[in-house]
Amino acid sequence: MTKKEREKYLQKRLFEMQEFERELHLQGIKYIGGVDEAGRGPLAGPVVAACVVLPQDFDVLGVDDSKKLTEKKREILYDKIVEKAIAYGVGMEDADVIDSINILQATKSAMRKAVVKANNMLAEKNPGAVRFVRADKSDVVAGEAISIEHLLIDAIKLENFNVSQTAIVKGDSKSLSIAAASIIAKVYRDRIMVNYAAKYPGYLFEKNKGYGTEAHYEGIEENGITPIHRRSFLKKFRDHHGTIMGKSDDKI
Repeated sequence: MTKKEREKYLQKRLFEMQEFERELHLQGIKYIGGVDEAGRGPLAGPVVAACVVLPQDFDVLGVDDSKKLTEKKREILYDKIVEKAIAYGVGMEDADVIDSINILQATKSAMRKAVVKANNMLAEKNPGAVRFVRADKSDVVAGEAISIEHLLIDAIKLENFNVSQTAIVKGDSKSLSIAAASIIAKVYRDRIMVNYAAKYPGYLFEKNKGYGTEAHYEGIEENGITPIHRRSFLKKFRDHHGTIMGKSDDKI
């Protein structure tokens, strides 16, 4: 594919991924928040969610499902999305919360936090918007209005939001806003895991980002588990990996 053909393809892809947003804009909806997460499957580290509100004239080429992009491309797009987004927010829940309330509920909690932060940024830029926070500045209160008028979410519905929502299966490859959120969440989480690699050497977090690779399992067997490991996830793998918990089996 030539450079010209590649650009033409990306322009076409950009137009296709704006379909959901175009339909909402035609209904008079101005502020649309795309929401996605990164890190539901790893054995270690937080689950991270992002909410991104894009302008109608957003024209950055190449934004797509973060899983389809190289790490280098995600980093480049991350900076462009942050620069051009009307508003964005990131929320996360750590391993303790995941073990306590399960990964689905932790993911929803992280998404709520991301929406609140994006909405607060939007309110700061738009004096007519409603700033919407709880006392702990982390969650949404049921029944109150927020200035993000509609949420496009990758396959999940969020409870206790007085705002319309559309859950889209494989939304990160169908909606530009969700794709942008997937990139923000993925890059943000990857950077966290690189920092954890320095704090907890021996697990290759900088490479596996907490996923269950062979090197990661070997690290657990040699060094035990860390505070960022999801104990509820590790239990599921015990039968398949023998003494997977190694020195820390009695701590689970």
